[in-house]
Amino acid sequence: MAYLWPEIANGAIRLGFVNAGGIRTRYIEAGDTASSEAVVFVHGTGGHLESFTRNLLPHAERFRTVALDMVGHGFSDKPDHDYEIPHYVRHLLDFCDALGIERAHLHGESLGGWIVAQFAIDHPERVASLTLNTAGGLNTDPVVMKRVYTVTMKAVAEASPQTVRARLEWLMNDPSRVTDDLVELRHRIYTQPGFLRAMEHILCLQDMEIRMRNVLTDEGLTRIGAPTLVIWTEHDPTAPVATGERFVAAIPDSRLVVMSDCAHWPQWEKAEEFNALHLDFLAEHAGSVPRIRAAAAGDR
Repeated sequence: MAYLWPEIANGAIRLGFVNAGGIRTRYIEAGDTASSEAVVFVHGTGGHLESFTRNLLPHAERFRTVALDMVGHGFSDKPDHDYEIPHYVRHLLDFCDALGIERAHLHGESLGGWIVAQFAIDHPERVASLTLNTAGGLNTDPVVMKRVYTVTMKAVAEASPQTVRARLEWLMNDPSRVTDDLVELRHRIYTQPGFLRAMEHILCLQDMEIRMRNVLTDEGLTRIGAPTLVIWTEHDPTAPVATGERFVAAIPDSRLVVMSDCAHWPQWEKAEEFNALHLDFLAEHAGSVPRIRAAAAGDR
């Protein structure tokens, strides 16, 4: 059983806030903070930086390692507007600037994968490598979108330990991997004043009209020059392995790994296996210079 605090209790960490383009942004950091090249973990819809507590210190043994609460999420600021992909990309860029991170190994889980993929398209010079972990951005299945909206909004509008636990269990192949402290933390986040309004803004991407103007395109993905690791799972509730294969087919320098006995949080569900394969990938590309692919006319 993995609990939150024991995962980071035996390391030198910094938990704080930084002004990222006017957004007061919560983050956690470990490793060599003087390095200008870092590993940055980006969470999914309704998530928060604790999604990566099982990964922070193992990565910090080799890299400056950071996780953050994206705009509207966790304990970061929640401006009163819908959060579309360009807002998240801008926030991530401002966050990296605020911490002096010139180039990053970007890891995105679910919505986070959607964000970092678009970031790699828009700002290739800032990306050392890319990891897309059960990433969003290609799936436009209305059934999945409705499920994400319903289970997430219920956890906030009717926030209780039971509804929050149900939302977290949806992420795991084995429900016993959801711990009481994880439920309590997320319940604390979801019951902040104004969080219901923030979640409505977060879930705007489940609206088909808004989603379609933000989705990743195969043409856009072909412009990613960073070496890319696509992680999928056997039991992902949002999309089949075929979606991971589609990412790999479109991104030139990419490869796919499928983790067994995992659903939507493989970095938590099987952290030791995840950390080993991710660190092996990062070791191949630390200090490398990404290729910059020219944007085709008309591309976003």
